[in-house]
Amino acid sequence: MNVLKYSQWDCLFTSAGLPLFLFDIVMDVLAAVNFYKEEAYLCLAVLLVLLIGSSVLAQLYSWLWYSYDEFKMETKLEDFLKPILGVLHMFQLGMYIRHLAVLEAFMPNSNSNPSWPTDVVVYMNHDLNLLRFMETFWESAPQIVLMLTVIMQEGKPGPITVLKTICSLSTVAFCVTTYHRCLRSFLPDKKKQPIISSIVYFLWNLLLLSSRIVALALFASEEPCFIFTHFFCSWLVLFFFAWRSKTKLMDSAGGEWLYRATVGLIWYFDWFNVVEGQMRKQMIVYHTYILVDISVLCGVWYWKMSLDPPPLEISCLQAVIISGAVISVYIMGLICKIIYYLFFHPKLYKKELIGDIVNERQGDEVDFGPRTSAPGVAPVDNKSDVFCRIPWMPSGPNQQVHCNKRTKKLAENFYSRSAEGVEA
Repeated sequence: MNVLKYSQWDCLFTSAGLPLFLFDIVMDVLAAVNFYKEEAYLCLAVLLVLLIGSSVLAQLYSWLWYSYDEFKMETKLEDFLKPILGVLHMFQLGMYIRHLAVLEAFMPNSNSNPSWPTDVVVYMNHDLNLLRFMETFWESAPQIVLMLTVIMQEGKPGPITVLKTICSLSTVAFCVTTYHRCLRSFLPDKKKQPIISSIVYFLWNLLLLSSRIVALALFASEEPCFIFTHFFCSWLVLFFFAWRSKTKLMDSAGGEWLYRATVGLIWYFDWFNVVEGQMRKQMIVYHTYILVDISVLCGVWYWKMSLDPPPLEISCLQAVIISGAVISVYIMGLICKIIYYLFFHPKLYKKELIGDIVNERQGDEVDFGPRTSAPGVAPVDNKSDVFCRIPWMPSGPNQQVHCNKRTKKLAENFYSRSAEGVEA
């Protein structure tokens, strides 16, 4: 039977995520101290806004998702901290709780404890990975722009700046990879993608993101004030299209507006599937817009650099080569993306993915049979929970799995095609 699985690789990614997360925080503190010592107060202010803003958004999403799940605690740690869960989120500790809870949840599974359902571990891990994926575009990607801008303006990169840039790049690469693994977990066994598909997926995201980030950094190095205007105007346009797309991920109206604002921010850096069905035209329009925008950003940088050369000694010819390379990298990313969709992307209908959402709160079909809770935690009432069903198997209690409806929805957006057979 096809069910959601939690492999040793998933455990490795989860285990590596916490040290990387903690190391990134250490580098954030060192970078802030370094900006303060150098009296780079504007850079310090931008860094603090990114750090505080991304942390607040992460805690808000985490709290909303707990509330949507009616605070059903899956682990001993979460159950113990449930009375003060709101306080912990106010003190920006929600992400740490989720990290530790996922690691705790895997331990009984590692010890071959039959009373612990693997799908619950997958459920928790999916929420954590989705939070980290969003945080990549709230914090890591903007930080890379900031650090690259500082390097180009100063002409002599410091060790802290370089280390912070490398750490942010590693975070972006890690989160993009784990997000794709989350989406792949909803594919039936007969449609499992080979490892080369993940490599191509990672490659086209890396090329598109790096080109976009470098173009923004080049522009910001010459027009540090106008980059904020560029971001705000671009975000407004993208937020409008996210609203027009009629996204449906969150369980409340306020949460959905927050998600649409987040989608606008993600689109500022990279494409993100937000609805089911035919998205080819939207992707073409989006990538055309971003490619034109990158060209304009590089053109403005070259023009300003030729009038007022930066500390880095760059000739006009080198500037032309750099601008052309940034645009070429984006085009290469688009080619890799086309290759992925032509040769590696499964063409599935929505119901072919693992897990039909079963949710009594939304008036859907009620789940069957009891669900096992975490060892030492009180049993969970089925009537308020979300389950998944294997669509091609007969209905029954053995075909029920506890699945993350948020990640399931994103998997539908990415993999499924419309009823007419048009690729998503």
